[in-house]
This record gives sequence, structure tokens and C-alpha cells, in this order.
Amino acid sequence: MAKKENDRNSFIITVLKGIAMGTANKIPGVSGGAVAFVIGFYEELIYSLTKINRTAFYLLFHRGFSKFYKYINGRFLVAIFSGTIISFFTISKLLDLLLSYYELHVWAFFFGLILGSIYFVSMEFNDWNKKTIISMLIGAAIGFSFSLINSSTENDNLLFVFFCGIISISGMTLPGLSGSFILMVIGNYVLLMVDSVNALYEIAHMSIMLDFSWTSNAEILRLVKILAVFTTGSIVGLVSLSHILGYLLKRHHQTVIAQIIGIIVGSLGVVWPWKNKIYMKDDFGNILYSRNGKEIIESYHAYFPSSLDLETFIAVVMVLFGIVLVIILEKLKPKKLT
Repeated sequence: MAKKENDRNSFIITVLKGIAMGTANKIPGVSGGAVAFVIGFYEELIYSLTKINRTAFYLLFHRGFSKFYKYINGRFLVAIFSGTIISFFTISKLLDLLLSYYELHVWAFFFGLILGSIYFVSMEFNDWNKKTIISMLIGAAIGFSFSLINSSTENDNLLFVFFCGIISISGMTLPGLSGSFILMVIGNYVLLMVDSVNALYEIAHMSIMLDFSWTSNAEILRLVKILAVFTTGSIVGLVSLSHILGYLLKRHHQTVIAQIIGIIVGSLGVVWPWKNKIYMKDDFGNILYSRNGKEIIESYHAYFPSSLDLETFIAVVMVLFGIVLVIILEKLKPKKLT
């Protein structure tokens, strides 16, 4: 009985971890992989995904589902991706709302969260040498470079959408690299993370009300097709990238971890709270809007606050709150047995 209760509690905790990672994946500039890395389940995620291979499908078709499920660490993967899906349709919607009204404070909280996490992760890494330091500096340069890229325009070509799925999932597998931010850079964030998801919401709501008129709505069907292609690309990217990372982690573990730390450090510029939005404009200087009426962001211009007004003070408090939260979580984390 106690074992079942422990298993249930462990499953719930893993679902919560998935919610945290999924929530981060939705926010441009924040990496779900970084959340997985600092919480402590990143390597298990990568190694579990690498188990989705030829052997796994042999077990599925010749030995049964239970053998397949156990081989791929199915309980863990189900819990993580259940949490990710839950977050996508619940907490991430709340964050969308908070970003609309308290954008500075939300960014400040995430900045503090990542800043505190970097400190503890780097302290736990005990293999600093010339090779790993160089690897970290290269990672930092890569992470910083993302803050210098300007956005492109929206493209709904299905082949390009499939490619977007492959590269957007990198935020889950590569800590410090935000998949949502990449989508924003290449111009498809609103189409894939807002318009398409809203179309799915609309279908669910209409179906519950026994209204199936959406089946003849060309725009809704177009967005659903785009979302399906994007999801397929994400699955392909998730499995393939995980195999590559699993290979690298096995053979160059410390170097890869050092570079991940560097990428997270470099990407702090992307989540810097104090920044002005630069909107995309047409040839006549008019701001361009997406289909849902939102301004299309081309880039951000970071600045340092010149005075300590109320908004700035609250933002600083949120940075400190993020750091303190990491410290508390670190204290609560079970100690490794020696």
C-alpha cells in the first residue's frame, strides 16, 4: 500500500515538473529544457526519449505493450508529457494573461528564477577545466546571439511549418534555447502558438455546445491542418534531437553540460526584464498586425532603468523572489546519498 502511494506521489510530482517545463516552453525567451535541467530531470528525459528506437518497436509488436512501456520508461514520459499538455491549455493561458498586464514583472520573475538556477547548477558542476570553460564560453556566445536576431514574417507553407515544429521543440531538448523565441524570430509564433491553438479551443467549445459548423469553416480547418503538421514536426524533432543529445551526453558528458550552462548564461539577455518592443512595419512605416489583431514584434531593445519608481521596485522584488524561490527549492531537494 505504501509503495502504491509513493508511486502515485512520484507520478504527481513528475506531472508537476512537466507542467513547469510546458509553461516555460510557451514563453518566448524561456527554455523548457532549462527548467528540466535546473529541476533535475533533463538527462532522464533525454535518455528516455532515446529509448524510442528500433528495439522499442520490436518489443511493441512482438512482446506486447507492457514490455515496450517499461523499456522506454513510459511512466516517466507519460507523466512529463501529461504535465506539458495540461500546462499548454491551462497555466500557459494564465501566463498569456499575466504577460498582457504585468509583462515587466513576469519577465523579472523568470530572470531571477534562471539567475538563481545558474548559480546552483554551476556550483554542482565540479569538473571545471580548460576544456569545459572553453565549452561554456562558446555556449554563452551562442545563447547571447539569440538576443541579436530580428524577426522574419509569417509563413504558412506546410513544409516550413513542419520545419518549425522540428526546431521549436529544441527548447525542450536544448536548455537555454527557447523554441517559442525561435518561432518569434522566424515569424510564426502567433500563427502556431496563438492562432492555431485558439482554433483548437474554438473547435472544442463548439463541439461541447453540439455546434459542428466548424467542419465547414475553411479558416478553422486550415489552422487545424497547420497545427497537425506542426505537431508532427515537433514529435520528429523531439525524438531525433534526443538521440543526438543522448549520444553526445554519453561520450562528452562534462563538455556538453558545461556548454548547456553557458547557453543558459548567454540567454539571460533574452529574458532581461527591461526592454522595449520594436514592432515590424511595412514600407510606409505602419505597424504590421497578425490575424488576431496583435502587433508583430520584430525585436526587443534592452535598457537599464534610470530611476527606482514603483514599477521598477516591484520588478526588482520579483527578481529577488525568483532567486529566493530557487534557494528554497534547493533546500527542499533531497540530498544525494554518498
